[in-house]
Amino acid sequence: MFLEEIRKKGFPEKNAAILKEFYKDYQKATGKTDTELYSWFSTFSDLLQEQILNPYSFEPFHKAIRDPFDYWQFGQDFVKPLIAEGSSIIGEHVLQIIETALAKKENVVLLSNHQTEIDPQVMGCLLEKTHPSIIEKLIFIAGQKVITDPFAIPFSMGCNLLCIYSRRYIDIDLTTKTHKQEHNTHTMRQMGALLREGGKCIYVAPSGGRDRRNAEGKLQVASFDPDSVEMFRLMSLKSGNPCHFIPFALMTYDMLPPPETVDLQIGEKRPLQKSRVHLYFGPECSLTTLGGESSSKHERRTNIAMAIWEQVAAQYHYLEKL
Repeated sequence: MFLEEIRKKGFPEKNAAILKEFYKDYQKATGKTDTELYSWFSTFSDLLQEQILNPYSFEPFHKAIRDPFDYWQFGQDFVKPLIAEGSSIIGEHVLQIIETALAKKENVVLLSNHQTEIDPQVMGCLLEKTHPSIIEKLIFIAGQKVITDPFAIPFSMGCNLLCIYSRRYIDIDLTTKTHKQEHNTHTMRQMGALLREGGKCIYVAPSGGRDRRNAEGKLQVASFDPDSVEMFRLMSLKSGNPCHFIPFALMTYDMLPPPETVDLQIGEKRPLQKSRVHLYFGPECSLTTLGGESSSKHERRTNIAMAIWEQVAAQYHYLEKL
């Protein structure tokens, strides 16, 4: 039924092939029939076609679009059937601390690993019943892939995003380098304004990318960039509001594994499977004391990033045993 619709809509060959595999993998993972899946995938194919023909342009700060079409709920409806029994959240007491801080107009930054394009939707599905106020206020730092790939854009449009281009994507095309740098400058200004308002919860992966397997096939938490961590430390100080830095580990890899290598081109395949997913909110850390006694600014920044990474990696290793 839906596969025939793909043919009728005349998608470019590469996009049609990815969409067909995407549909088949989802059907296999969820066990749903063509009839059960038709409505969601028909809507998705319409959204995808629109993005191919007329890509959505994200502002530096993108607010989730909930009306007239609820893109957030659309993403939630997609992810929920993929979450297997046994999924869990660790750190309930930390979540209470986060809620209290946000209610007092204090800021929270989740320093996290990152594994799949649908990490925000997975977080939403696990937290929506017990901590809806956190999900509503969450702002995700988004890179180029999720705001330029037609397959990812409909999901991204449902999230609050601070959109930023990483270094690797800035240099890939010199004709757009200046534009991307200016865009990043606007994003930083917007982030500063949001932190000054207070009551913001920001998710950032200081690695700048998704976790991948090493040469031995072992999944690794990608290392954190000291400059990224330092930027959030400085911006939090300049905001004038208290800021709580929370080491946060998530395990979502099996649901939607990324390509084995970093591909700067748009249009990656998206193999899906139903799996258990886990979130671990660790105890708050101080970016002031983690740097140690070093007099070198570079060494101090490196020590801070390494200490937080070690905490997130330890939390992740705990999740691996669940």
